[in-house]
Amino acid sequence: MDFVFKLPRTQNKHDGVWVIVDRLTKSAHFLPVRANYTLNKLAKIFIDEIVRLHGVPVTIVSDRDPRFTSRFWAKLNEAFGTQLQFSTAFHPQTDGQSERTIQTLEDMLRACALQFRGDWDEKLPLMEFAYNNSYQASIKMSPYDALYGKQCRTPFYWDEVGENRLEVSEDVERTKKQVEIIRERLKAAQDRQKSYADNRRKDLQFEVGDWVFLKLSPWKGVIRFGKRGKLSPRYIGPYEIIERVGPVAYRLA
Repeated sequence: MDFVFKLPRTQNKHDGVWVIVDRLTKSAHFLPVRANYTLNKLAKIFIDEIVRLHGVPVTIVSDRDPRFTSRFWAKLNEAFGTQLQFSTAFHPQTDGQSERTIQTLEDMLRACALQFRGDWDEKLPLMEFAYNNSYQASIKMSPYDALYGKQCRTPFYWDEVGENRLEVSEDVERTKKQVEIIRERLKAAQDRQKSYADNRRKDLQFEVGDWVFLKLSPWKGVIRFGKRGKLSPRYIGPYEIIERVGPVAYRLA
């Protein structure tokens, strides 16, 4: 488990996400939280959303966030019989699973915040569903396949042959469109994560006339496209290369 904070504050005052990933099935929970939540509040969320669905975990791997190293959290999990394991910096073999999931989640949040123009916490349940119902290369199936033995039905399958056509309300139609967009964004985010590893295996060279995307640095306080900080676009473009300045430098139109 890990926290993602410093997100744009929503109307419900949420400014962070508690990411909890099961190491076996790769299923994830994305829980909206506030940075000022007390440990009692976080413990109640943990029991309501995780223990209620999956039981008490045997071990929990996390970083050394003060929330996880506090005496209250240690005593609570000691009462549960759960062993706490803490990672150290630059050791992805311990909490790399949650860090990778967070990277994908941030990509989805960024895209959906720009697409829907609304509060990101309202779309978080759909993002969680889309993530858990998508194929994971590490386990060769989706997390829901591993949990339930089959893919979960989605609004796209409500009109299958042999089923009675449902009278779909505007809310369901809107949800269908949102799930479709989120699934597209999830696919793009997963492809981007794959490209990070692929880029290290080959030298990238471009020629004049090629079209490329430009990566933006996340400047604190800078508002781009109506979004500040982490959820502002990471790439813009594409732009045409009009001149090669150096071995790895190019001038864009």
